[in-house]
Amino acid sequence: MIGRVAGRVEYKGDDHVLIDVRGVGYVVFCSDRTLAALPGAGGAAALWTDLLVREDLLQLFGFTTLAEKEWHRLLMSVQGIGAKASLAILGTLGPDGVGRAIALGDIASIKAAKGIGPKTAERVVRELKDKAPAVMAMGAGAAVAAAAGDADDVIEAAAPVTAPPAPAPDAAAQAEALSALGNLGYAPSEAAGAVAQAAGETPEADTATLIRAALKLLAPKG
Repeated sequence: MIGRVAGRVEYKGDDHVLIDVRGVGYVVFCSDRTLAALPGAGGAAALWTDLLVREDLLQLFGFTTLAEKEWHRLLMSVQGIGAKASLAILGTLGPDGVGRAIALGDIASIKAAKGIGPKTAERVVRELKDKAPAVMAMGAGAAVAAAAGDADDVIEAAAPVTAPPAPAPDAAAQAEALSALGNLGYAPSEAAGAVAQAAGETPEADTATLIRAALKLLAPKG
């Protein structure tokens, strides 16, 4: 399994980039957002990658963050969502937006991606709602980015990251709030929805503020 590529950008296409790693060019398919974040020809770039292996096909998909890569893997597990559809959703919403939409049951946002119909969008939300908190907790949109290397960097096999960059403050607060609500007995899906809504309303909120806001949202109405 190829878990990361780092090298020099040779060119960017409509849906892929060619990265030269010590004289070997790797075609990596990416979402629109990921492509836009990469430098032009000659620039140094690094991507977390996922290799799709089929009987007659090998395709490498690239992501700027581990959270984006994990969302791709989860989206691909949903019936009717292939690699192209997954990249369309990620390109439209970004990893943060995907997590928020799923946690809040926002089918309309998922449906906004090119080629995604209402039934497929509903299936994405239904099947991934209970899995969303784990991805939100691991990064919650934090920039756990693949550090840009130079053209002499080598391909690294997928392996556990021993010392990932610390999440951004808002991401850490969301992860801590999710954990706290779980300890209070709230189901992962309802806790994720409340934290996502609270974070959307006050992006700068710290952990305590997020917990209080989420508890208000979870309190019985009436």
